Amino acid sequence: MRSDDLYITTVPCFFKCPISLDVMKSPVSLSTGVTYDRVSIQRWLDGGNNTCPATMQILQNKEFVPNLTLHRLIDLWSDSINRRAGSESPESDTPTRDEINDAIERIRFENDNCYVLSKILRFAKESDENREFLAGKDDFVGMLVDLISKLDYRNSSDSKLVLVGEAVKILSMICRKIFDRRRLSNLILTNGGDCLTSFFLSNLILSNGGDCLTSFFLLIKSGNPKLKIDCSAVLEFIAVDAESKLIIAERDGLVIEIMKSISSDSDSSLIEASLSLLIAIASSKRVKLALIREKLVTKLTSLLTDPTTSVSVTEKCLKLLEAFSSCKEGRSEICNGACVETVVKKLMKVSTAATEHAVTVLWSVCYLFKEKKAQDAVIRTNGVTKILLLLQSNCSLTVRHMLTDLLKVLKVNSRSCLYTETKTTHIMPF
Repeated sequence: MRSDDLYITTVPCFFKCPISLDVMKSPVSLSTGVTYDRVSIQRWLDGGNNTCPATMQILQNKEFVPNLTLHRLIDLWSDSINRRAGSESPESDTPTRDEINDAIERIRFENDNCYVLSKILRFAKESDENREFLAGKDDFVGMLVDLISKLDYRNSSDSKLVLVGEAVKILSMICRKIFDRRRLSNLILTNGGDCLTSFFLSNLILSNGGDCLTSFFLLIKSGNPKLKIDCSAVLEFIAVDAESKLIIAERDGLVIEIMKSISSDSDSSLIEASLSLLIAIASSKRVKLALIREKLVTKLTSLLTDPTTSVSVTEKCLKLLEAFSSCKEGRSEICNGACVETVVKKLMKVSTAATEHAVTVLWSVCYLFKEKKAQDAVIRTNGVTKILLLLQSNCSLTVRHMLTDLLKVLKVNSRSCLYTETKTTHIMPF
């Protein structure tokens, strides 16, 4: 075995979970200071154990906090292994810019040549400079959009799916380098008709769905996780205003297909991309109501209760719940079931961003709209104690104001509940 191979296959011992002995995917630390993989330690605690598995110390509490520093180190180590593995694989040299210019010319006349697109994709993967080079070619971006629009219900063979999929992959890689985001949005949503007026744009798309959106729908429906991520990234990028967001959201079947990826069974990157797209389009009440009707709140609650859910996915789930808490129907869904209790449990356990979103959800349902069910749920899950602890932390001024408001309404409600219970106790016969 070469020393290089030994370097790649040797796992640092502190990257391994003391329980499973596997590399940790979501490292969390107990009060004893020992770090475990979240799934393994959660299973240990759920089994009724009250000790630290490594030290056998009795735990003062069963809370654990993410070990973000170790998580970053494991990610860096994993990336270095992937790069080394990639550099040793037999792959053709990266094409030059002249070769790419020739390839783009070939697409003008051979727009069904998958090999040429693969060559351009390889060039785009190489560097930011290459992606900027491709994004700066307006005619090339237009050709990609035209290629994507060629997929439809009558012409969705496997070879066509692969060809259009390659075009979407390239567009996903270079779209962040495109300066005029609105122009790209109009180009995709009208399939080249970016000179149309805003009024005509909405009527055109809402009447026939738009060829590109049909292609995105079919690619997402095909089931390829990587393609779903690329499609979601492009759609998120072109959701630039209320009109474009509505067009994407109301494309028949598109949002439902995206929501199918929001499940614990899906890859974390796919869940994250799907949630990012939904966050991007869920600014209007009309779209929020559509998502609520599709039981998205239930899906988000399920993800939040899953111990394997990543920090980023948790933050996005809470951000969507924050958006839904602004409308009556959303609050109704949040207050029914275990959603409020789940949000309370995420306070101070995930990240600063997650805590801020969770506080905003609770402030909206408990203080701003005085939802009695939500107030009772917060009190029942020891939420008042967590709010007091948060007030003593280094939280932002806005969060501090919301916590103070919450404390006022919850203390009043708590005293009312206590009075009712005491009164009931006195009148009950022995």
